[in-house]
Amino acid sequence: MAEVINMPRLSDTMEEGVVAKWLKKVGDKVSEGDILAEIETDKATMEFESFYEGTLLHIGIQEGETAPVDTLLAILGEEGEDISELIKNEKNDSNKKEEKSDKKETDSKSDASGENKKEKESTPKTQVPKGVEVITMPRLSDTMTEGTVASWLKKEGDKVSEGDILAEIETDKATMEFESFYSGTLLKIGIPEGDSAPVDSILAIIGPKGTDVSGLIEGLKSDNAKETKEAEHQKEDKKEDTKSEKKENKPTETSQNKSQTSGTDRRIFASPLAKKIAEERGIILSQVQGSGENGRIVKKDIENFQPGSGAQAYMPVGQEQFEEVKNSQMRKTIAKRLGESKFTAPHYYLTIDFYMDNAISARTAINEAGESKISFNDMIVKACAIALRKHPRVNTQWTNEATIIAKHIHIGVAVAVEDGLVVPVLKFADQMSFAQIGANVKELATKARDKKLKPEEMEGSTFTVSNLGMFGIREFTSIINQPNSAILSVGTIVQKPVVKEGQIVVGNVMTVTLACDHRTVDGATGAAYLQTLKKYMENPITMFV
Repeated sequence: MAEVINMPRLSDTMEEGVVAKWLKKVGDKVSEGDILAEIETDKATMEFESFYEGTLLHIGIQEGETAPVDTLLAILGEEGEDISELIKNEKNDSNKKEEKSDKKETDSKSDASGENKKEKESTPKTQVPKGVEVITMPRLSDTMTEGTVASWLKKEGDKVSEGDILAEIETDKATMEFESFYSGTLLKIGIPEGDSAPVDSILAIIGPKGTDVSGLIEGLKSDNAKETKEAEHQKEDKKEDTKSEKKENKPTETSQNKSQTSGTDRRIFASPLAKKIAEERGIILSQVQGSGENGRIVKKDIENFQPGSGAQAYMPVGQEQFEEVKNSQMRKTIAKRLGESKFTAPHYYLTIDFYMDNAISARTAINEAGESKISFNDMIVKACAIALRKHPRVNTQWTNEATIIAKHIHIGVAVAVEDGLVVPVLKFADQMSFAQIGANVKELATKARDKKLKPEEMEGSTFTVSNLGMFGIREFTSIINQPNSAILSVGTIVQKPVVKEGQIVVGNVMTVTLACDHRTVDGATGAAYLQTLKKYMENPITMFV
């Protein structure tokens, strides 16, 4: 399915951008993370990467052309896909936006000479003091609608120079550093650490030291709220007009409304979203105290409503309670990507045991002889990488047009972090020694837990390893990390009876499970890969041959 990419807003003040250079042309294959173009903003020329995969089907803004934010930049999709209707719709939407913009401009001119001028003069907008700059939540990716302030690197009162890193912002893709385009003193922080806010929300205020901005944020928020409420009311009025006749013909809804207003003569004001949530949860609106304008019930009132808080409240011995934890941008992305993988790629699983006695002896000898220490996971990563040389069909990715076989070997290593799971990538892992793999895994894992991983350090894997052995897990299955075709789940080493030379002895056994995408890796191919992997792990010396 085609993906529309619009001109991104790469700085908080950017209203339009210039395509300085296209690095891909129509017909080129594009992978997630590829640089599509260099875009000149009002601050600098920046590389813009793709968050999608496919073929570049259409370029909407040519090199050297200027276009507003959200203008059609490009379309990615399947080779040969018909996008004529999509382009037409985008152009129509663009024309409608221009017409609305022209209408607003005309209306504002007429307002300036008519009665509306008096109304506007009576409610002036908050004025920003001279020299003060208001910084809003930037849109750091083309799909970002809100961001979370992971950490502030400056505090109120600190001096800020142009180019200083103000904060780390968690998007739907990664945690990224956000630098200041202004110099001055950080006068006010608008979004505390850990809080999420929509794009364009007030992030911070910078200006001359000592400037009083105590009421500026509240004033600006009030301005935005008034505009938002006015737009909401207009939409609701239109909806009420179109639905009024239908409601009169629905006795069920009428009786429900009566039950919601029983025992009171007051009219209940509630937003459509609040009504919907109340209906889903079985909440009677007349029992809810609204916090909006004129007592209007809004979403948060329904979500915060505690049943049984009225005069006839009855509290049983036990009480059902839930704690709502906001989904981080990372958690949302994990859910989206793993859901897509599980329900699009036909998974199957192959499980095998490795006898680890020789691997244990080899690891002990290496750690005693060398300065650096290696883990069993380092040995597994190395074995997986060199086994892929002999089984390139496992080192693949699926597209509707072809199976792409990677000639290079990049191993993703799953790392658990507080908010979920990230997969830093060891580039050209087959060329690394045990010690190099161990050092790189430790460095990347530390960055992951500190939320310091760069996007490029999590991109480009061709195969993934997930190890839960350190938690005592003997056996498990994993969801494939697309666009990979396979992922290896590694369990702990356990002692169990094994037969050696006709005798039952105690052996050290590790169970691993390979999840494969049946579109690219057949059962026999996956089984052959595991046989090679078993040979390397049970005889580690073969990895040096």
